[in-house]
Amino acid sequence: MGLGYVGLPLAIEFAKSGFNVTGIDLDARKIDAIYKGHSYISDVESDDLKKIVSQGYLNATTDFSILSNTDAVFICVPTPFSKCKEPDVSYIITAAETIRKYMKKKQVIILESTTYPGTTEEVVLPILEKDGKKCGKDFYLVFSPERVDPGNKSFNIKNTPKVIGGIDEMSTKLAQELYSGVIAGHLVKPVSSPKIAEMTKLLENIFRSVNIALINELTFLADRMDIDIWEVIDAASSKPFGFMPFYPGPGVGGHCIPVDPYYLSWKAREYDFYSRFIELSAEINLSMPRHVIAKTTSALNEAGKSVKGAKILALGVAFKKNINDARNSPALKVIEGLTAMGANIDYTDPFIPSIGNGSEFFSVCSGIDKMKSVKLSGKKLGEYDCVVILVDHEEFNIPFITKNAKLIVDTKNVTKGLPSQKGVKIVKI
Repeated sequence: MGLGYVGLPLAIEFAKSGFNVTGIDLDARKIDAIYKGHSYISDVESDDLKKIVSQGYLNATTDFSILSNTDAVFICVPTPFSKCKEPDVSYIITAAETIRKYMKKKQVIILESTTYPGTTEEVVLPILEKDGKKCGKDFYLVFSPERVDPGNKSFNIKNTPKVIGGIDEMSTKLAQELYSGVIAGHLVKPVSSPKIAEMTKLLENIFRSVNIALINELTFLADRMDIDIWEVIDAASSKPFGFMPFYPGPGVGGHCIPVDPYYLSWKAREYDFYSRFIELSAEINLSMPRHVIAKTTSALNEAGKSVKGAKILALGVAFKKNINDARNSPALKVIEGLTAMGANIDYTDPFIPSIGNGSEFFSVCSGIDKMKSVKLSGKKLGEYDCVVILVDHEEFNIPFITKNAKLIVDTKNVTKGLPSQKGVKIVKI
């Protein structure tokens, strides 16, 4: 249920392993794309999709009544948060209510959507048992957090360990057997409860959020002290123990790292506990787009230009390199901020041809009017007062960009080691 960045790769791996899989989604465009063999997710090859569809292992539909013919159901729906940073589990609730309506006896139901500890037992279970059915007897319920890392060429569903927490022992056992059909058995890790599995996912991403926030705060300090934070990190990375490098950037994006801290801090209040450290980290990370805007404004001022009326190119709008996903992308916040200050913004991104309300395949909350990616040329680059590097896509020809731009604000340190060009100033965060 849900054919996005989690659901479609999962469906494909099960189909590749010989399971008969049906993907369900409300977006008819996704269903149409699947049957045409056109992948809308960068981690899924269109040839793989076309092959398993033609072989009959993967079907797709908007009709949820198909649930009554399935032995196992994976819930892979979005779990966004509100403007007030409160979790929105309405998609999970709707999925659970739909499953209850079409439930097949002895069905295994697995929630993969990232959420706060307690969701499986406190939200999903009561809905499924509403008609008198009992977990462990009439159906089985599990939480198993997705560990998708978009753009990662080394780790995927098949070779990434899978954590499983069932409501009861049989739920866990059945899910373990099921996942072992696509993942090596030794990589399937059962835990004692859904809450443990739910908390595991949050710990993984909050760990990254906290460490990214630490390096972002040190970046602010290093900037005031006129110290190159990138060189500091490079030097510290020479230590073979006790140090793990994290890097600054324009902010954090995607569905997990910007979201998960708020899921846990919201739930913590139920226990009269305030996760100040976690919330502070999220606050620091959210401040990075404003820091990039300030650095860009300062760089333009030094070049004798006002940000109002300046022509600026944003290099990349995805939330990380080499993917076509702009959800919660800090690049969008930078574009919004500079636009609000009167700058004229273009963007280029080889993976995202258009952005703005209604233009994305996946909905992206943004105040940006519809924009299209521009094609780069030496002449085109020379027309901009400033180029802001927001994403380090491998397809970007950084030496070419550096050679032809007038002013560059580099948030990714991709200009490191490049020979200085006459008349080109590079500013790093």
